[in-house]
Formats: sequence, C-alpha cells, structure tokens
Amino acid sequence: MAKKQFKTESKRLLDLMINSVYTNKEIFLRELISNASDALDKLHFKLLTDNSAASSGNLEIRIVPDKENRTLSIIDNGIGMTQDELETNLGTIAKSGTLAFRSAMQKKTEGEEASEDENAPAANELEVIGQFGVGFYSAFMVADKITVLSRAYGSNEANIWESTGLDGYTVSPAEKADGCGTVITLHLKANGEEERFDRYLETYTLRELIKKYSDYIRYPIKMMVEETRMKEHECECECEHDHEDGECDCEHKEPEYETVTEEQTLNSMVPLWRRNKAELTDEDYNGFYTDKFHDYEEPLAHIHSCTEGGVTYNSILFIPASAPYNYFSKNYKRGLQLYSNGVMIMESCEDLLPEYFGFVKGLVDSSDISLNISREMLQQSRQLRAIASGLKKKIKAELEKMLEFDREKYEKFFKAFGLSLKYGIYESYGMEAENLKDLLLYKSAKEDKLVTLKEYAARLMENQTEIYYACGESEEMIKALPQYKYLIGKGYDVLLMTENVDEFMLRMLNGYDGKPFKSITDNDINIQDEDEKKALEQKQTEHAELLEAVKTALDGRVKEVRLSARLSDSPAALTSEGPLSLEMEKVLAEMPMGGGAKAERVLELNPDHPVFEALSRVKDDEAMLASYAGILYGQAQLLAGLKLDDPTKFAESLNALLVK
Repeated sequence: MAKKQFKTESKRLLDLMINSVYTNKEIFLRELISNASDALDKLHFKLLTDNSAASSGNLEIRIVPDKENRTLSIIDNGIGMTQDELETNLGTIAKSGTLAFRSAMQKKTEGEEASEDENAPAANELEVIGQFGVGFYSAFMVADKITVLSRAYGSNEANIWESTGLDGYTVSPAEKADGCGTVITLHLKANGEEERFDRYLETYTLRELIKKYSDYIRYPIKMMVEETRMKEHECECECEHDHEDGECDCEHKEPEYETVTEEQTLNSMVPLWRRNKAELTDEDYNGFYTDKFHDYEEPLAHIHSCTEGGVTYNSILFIPASAPYNYFSKNYKRGLQLYSNGVMIMESCEDLLPEYFGFVKGLVDSSDISLNISREMLQQSRQLRAIASGLKKKIKAELEKMLEFDREKYEKFFKAFGLSLKYGIYESYGMEAENLKDLLLYKSAKEDKLVTLKEYAARLMENQTEIYYACGESEEMIKALPQYKYLIGKGYDVLLMTENVDEFMLRMLNGYDGKPFKSITDNDINIQDEDEKKALEQKQTEHAELLEAVKTALDGRVKEVRLSARLSDSPAALTSEGPLSLEMEKVLAEMPMGGGAKAERVLELNPDHPVFEALSRVKDDEAMLASYAGILYGQAQLLAGLKLDDPTKFAESLNALLVK
C-alpha cells in the first residue's frame, strides 16, 4: 500500500513533540497506557449503555517486552479503531478521538433526560485521560518504528497502522483473532552514547515507570514476570528436626532454586485520595504517607479534600514531623505530585505551593488539567493558579487548627519549620505578613514558654505601647544583656529571638496590632518616670565634658557616648541608632558581600557603677582615659556578641591595668 504523508503542520508538530514538548523520554509509557485506559473507558461506557453489547472478557492492559526482537507492546482489549479512525486519530497529529468522545458524551448527557439505568455513568464519570493524537507520538522519542494493530468493537476486520516518523504512514488490512482492542508495538531505537533504549525492556524499569506514572489507572496493567524462588520439596532425610512448608533446614541439605514465570498486576488501581474519607483511618493515611514519601516518621497532620467549582480536584497533603536534612539547602526539591485523572503529570510541581509552605508533601489530582501539557504551559495555567490558591488556604487553616487545639503538636511543627514561615514574610517584603504573622511563635522571657504575637500583645503592661524583643545567638547571651535585666526587673516581658532572619523579618512585619516592635538594644527605649528622667538629664549635663572626652578617645568607633539608667549592674553597654541594629550587623558580617555594613553605635555608661567613678578620676589623664575607654568599649562589644576591633590592644590594656 502506498505511504501516506502527514500534513505539513502535522509534520512540524510531530517534530516538536519528539524534540521539544517532552524532555523526559520515559513518559512515553505513561502516554500509551493512558490511551489504552481511554479505549477501555469507551468500551466500558458502551457496555453500560448498549444492552446489545457484549464483553469479550475482563478489561485490562498488557505489557509485553520482547528482548530478542527489541520490541515493546502495549495491548488493550478496549473499543479499538476502524481504518478511518486510525487515519483520523493517527494520520492527523493532535486530532483527539478521546477529546471528541468526551465532548460528544457530555453534549448527549446535557441534551437528554437522566438515564433510568442505575449502572449508566454520569457525565462527570467520563474521566478519559489523554489525547491520542498528541501523547501517542511521544513514543517516537524511543522508537524508530511504530505499528498499531487495531480491531474496532463489533467489527470482524482489523487494520494495521505503521510509521517510521516524519516520512509518513501506511494503513492496511490485517488479522487480529482475539477480539476487539489495540496492540501498539514499538521497535526501539539502537542504544546511543547517552541513552540505553533497551532498558525499556527490563522488568525492573517497566515496573518502576508504571508505579511512578500509572499506578492509579483504574484497569489492571499486567505483565509476565520472571522470578527466581526457592524450590519447594519434600524432606526425605531421617533427621528429627522440625520442618515447615516442606522445607528442610538441615545443614546437609542445600537449597534449590527455580525460575518461575507468572502474570503479575503492576498497578494498585485505587487511589487513596478518591476513596471516601469516612472509610479511611489515620493508619491508612499514615501508611500511605510513609510508603509513598519514604519518611520513617508519621506526619503531624493530613489534609484530604475534594474541591469542586471553577476547578475540580482531589488532594491529600501531609505536614511532616521533622525537616529533611537538606530542607534549607538549594538541593531540596519542594512541590507536590500532580496527577491528571490518576496519571502522574509531574513528580514535583513547585507552582502548587508557596515557598514558605515547601515543607508540605502530598499530591493533587485534577481532571481539569490536560495530560498532554508542557511544563511551560502548565506554569501559566489558570487552573493551576486556582488550585495553588486553594491549597494555600487549606494549609493555613490546618496549621491554625493545630495551633488552637493541639499546641504541643504545633510547637513541634514550628521547631521544625518555623524558619520557613519567617523567611516567607521576609522574602515577600511583608506581602505575606497578614497570612503568616499569627502562625509565628517566640519564647516569652516572662512566661518561659513559646507564645504567639497575639498572646504577647494581649498581656502588655499598662502604658506599654511597644513589643519588646531581643536578638542574640542564644537565650543565655540575651539574658546576659544589661538591658534585658533592666526590663525584666521592671516587670516587662521580652520576646527572645535566636535566628538570623528574625530581626530582618520584623522590619518587614512592621508591627503587630498597631504596636511597633522595639529591640531592647535600641537607644530610645524610655520607660523611666519623670523623676528618673530629670535625674538622668542632670547627670548627663554634669558629666558632659567627660562623655565628650570618652567619645574622642574612641576615635570614631561610636556615634555618641551617653549615660543610661537601664544598665542594671553593668558599667557599659552598646546600643544602636538608625535602621541597622547591632544584631543585623552581626548577621550581615557573616555574609560574603555584607561585611561592610555597620550600625551607628552608641556607648552607654552606667553613672551609678563604681567603674564610672574610676573613669571620672582619670578624666584629666588623656592616656589613662583612652585606656579605660577602650576597655569599657571592648567589654561592651563582647557583651553584645560582637568581635573586638583589636584583641591584642584590648589584652594589653587589661594587663596594664592589672599590674598598676
């Protein structure tokens, strides 16, 4: 029979399908199995709606690898295709028999009264998957020749479609004695330097790909599998040992093995997320999670939902108990598995989750997303954006419920993933603050436990208009700060923050419930009464000359030297002015490009400390004043967790003071 040519636009599309749309060659099997499933769906529908129709057996898909001839066959006993359908569906690329079938059935359902047959499927049950004329051609990524032998239901004639790719195809009569259905045979390409195509004939590879992409196809996917097993035999020895299952465990008996070939079903067929939630237990969800996502710990929570409306989808989401070892590294792959009617489209779809919820594991299955879609098109999909928006709300609601009703579990979650929420506020420049601020927890110094910002704000002292916090490398270092001791002594509560992002995030959060955040090391905290203020101002005036001399001795290292009433039992401390705090300076100093950022430092001195009296006594000795000032400044640096400017000089000044 003469070879027929593809249309010009079809040739271009075929070339695009092979070289551009699918970058992952292994998905060809997913596409062909999905097409086979659609053919079975069509026959199943016909058997339910046509009383004269008769089935030729159980509906199933068979995979047949032939290593000797280097062919792989995908066989179904579905509706099959006539000669005209072969040419229409396969001769014109992107012509979708499946899509036409679904459209026709939906129109029929909409235009007729409901069927009285209780077994007749509803319109929304016509969940055919792919588009034969699109996904089918992905097989040319691994095959240099494809044959399609098909016999339509109700016909005694079969036809075979054959093509080697862009040069066209032939359709001719053929024999198919085993009833209706389709046999697609791929003649695999020769192995290349970068690709071993014969791996698609290996049992392990086929089993893995079916489990990965097509595990939830509703029909059984069967294959003859060869396995080696211990041979069963009767024990003929005269020993007195116990034997079970006909096996002998005597030392003199060598085990014998045999190779057995048997038919196995490779897919599980029933997705957990499509089952009724009332039928499922926590053990069902936890088992599914640990098995599918390879986690040894059970999840803290699961979210199972079926959403209908503008976009219809099923989803199961899990909140893990612990962060993976590489969660906060660039190597961590976040995202949800994305399915179209039980067929995996993408193993890790990042666009379904905001980055700050990247710890969530799970999957989404939607009939509104086409199986035949490229990653680039998917990223721009309106349906995908709608699903992502819905999932974000569900995750937040689940975390809020956990926070309210199971505080212990929520605190475990926050210790594992709280940093992710903080970065979500910081990296969005505060745009996600409203969404995340009530999920944050911080250690309360006063209550010695984790509290929310809402809980802190509800317990402010009378006349307190700011939320006090302290940043440091550890709680112990924070509690050593003189400003901390002063505020706690006055009865105020302080939120303890020990992660690098904390203070940067607070700047983006810009207050809570109308109350600004105030670092205890800021120099403008003022909680003294009027008498205390007047007493301090008087001392400041009295010692103005000494303070100026100390500033001069420090030679530009501080912007100002002033007296303070909030240093408790410490002689000196550093505070800051301006947008950059001392803690932010420390964090930036650890970054490759941030070492030059400096806070505007203020040295505060305690006028009631004996050291200040000693400083006053040497105010006329320039050298001694400079030495004392340097020691006090260095001491304040260490107390604030900062590095000494000159450790050698600091040690020499201390030594000189000791031997005086």
